Amino acid sequence: MSQQLFTLDFLDAPTTPATDHEPAQDVRVSPATRTGRQRKLYIESYGCQMNFSDSEIVSSILFDEGFDTTEQLAEADLVLLNTCSIREKAEQTVRMRLSQINSHKKRNPGMLVGVLGCMAERLKSKFLEEEKLVDLVVGPDAYRDLPNLIREVDGGQKAVNVLLSRDETYADITPVRLNSNGITAFVSIMRGCDNMCSFCVVPFTRGRERSRDAHSIVRECQDLVAQGYKEVTLLGQNVDSYKWTSEDGAEFVNFAQLLERVALISPELRVRFSTSHPKDITDEVLHTMARHENICKYIHLPAQSGNSRILKLMNRTYDRAWYEDRVLAIRRVLGPECAISTDMISGFCSETEEEHQDTLSLIDWVQYDMAYMFFYSERPGTLAARKLEDDIPLAVKKRRLQEIIDLQQKSSAARNQQAVGKMHRVLVENFSKRSQEHLSGRNSQNQVVIFPKKDYKKGDYVNVFVHTGTGGSLLGDSI
Repeated sequence: MSQQLFTLDFLDAPTTPATDHEPAQDVRVSPATRTGRQRKLYIESYGCQMNFSDSEIVSSILFDEGFDTTEQLAEADLVLLNTCSIREKAEQTVRMRLSQINSHKKRNPGMLVGVLGCMAERLKSKFLEEEKLVDLVVGPDAYRDLPNLIREVDGGQKAVNVLLSRDETYADITPVRLNSNGITAFVSIMRGCDNMCSFCVVPFTRGRERSRDAHSIVRECQDLVAQGYKEVTLLGQNVDSYKWTSEDGAEFVNFAQLLERVALISPELRVRFSTSHPKDITDEVLHTMARHENICKYIHLPAQSGNSRILKLMNRTYDRAWYEDRVLAIRRVLGPECAISTDMISGFCSETEEEHQDTLSLIDWVQYDMAYMFFYSERPGTLAARKLEDDIPLAVKKRRLQEIIDLQQKSSAARNQQAVGKMHRVLVENFSKRSQEHLSGRNSQNQVVIFPKKDYKKGDYVNVFVHTGTGGSLLGDSI
């Protein structure tokens, strides 16, 4: 298995409860900056890498307004939760956390509490007026307005800005790299989504697609290289639909061309990207990956289902045959060693047992390296919520999901074993979680590789011969 399988929302097993001072699991707390600024910002990020990237933009904006970040809720003047609405459980987690934070706020009335991101627009009235959980609500396109909104709250008012933008990309803001290990960084290349998948809230919470100026992206990546970073991940809801045109119309850059520009910055800079949409990923992108060794051979290609009728109900705009063609193109251009991961949803509206079997057969045919797997949860405001009946019993959803997980674990284990007995170029990211005498890094296929430390350090490229594949990583020795 190339890395941990993410299987949210499928079990009723209890998790460790959060306390007033600690966030729940699967949440990222921005680490502290200690530059002597007067006020302290505590920010928790939920959900996707786009949210983690946005939190770095927010931290940069508020850093200029006199806020250092802190990892301690108790010392915060401003608490922000950067939220996710993609699944019901994510919203439930945030609401529970807000209740915990407000218990803390009663002991510290001067603390300001705000909600950012995807839950902001959808639940603004509940947060501000009905439940009175927060002081400010800010949507993902309104972060530049945070200083003004905070001044309103400082003056005793509630504040909200959830307006979506057709042109905001935050291209001129240099993120404060709080969520990085100093070696790898996320670079947002576009915002929003034009794909109206029937199950998804993203087009409603993040707005229409906007591609960022290609030159600003290249500059940001060049700056990261100058600071010692060795890997960037280009982020977008659908990176393959990246299209930027200069104001005078003289220059046009698509995703394949942008990918090449970033790869050419330095042969020592690894380049990753996420997420690809099966309807948009082109042979041009694949051939660009093949030309440049420093573009990692790993593609996240969400399928969501293996059945064409369900894909049509999901409004994915491709069928199974199209998806299989794209997988065959990846194998043809990049070879069998290119890693492919996916998203799968079990129990979508009206899914039959035969259609569920189609999803299992697709997993078996593709042999994914890893997967993000969920059962379907209806999201208010989506096309599916308005037009389709959520008619699959929860027990059936969970059983089907467990079957997907069981099969994917076999696929992941098989793909992991294919890496054994080979040499891998590994970028060292940190110590192993289990031993300070071992280092941990990833290969081009995004597999975690553990090996003895010797004289190597974080940021080094190391050739590692892998001799063992375990449940979630590869073990080897440097050569």
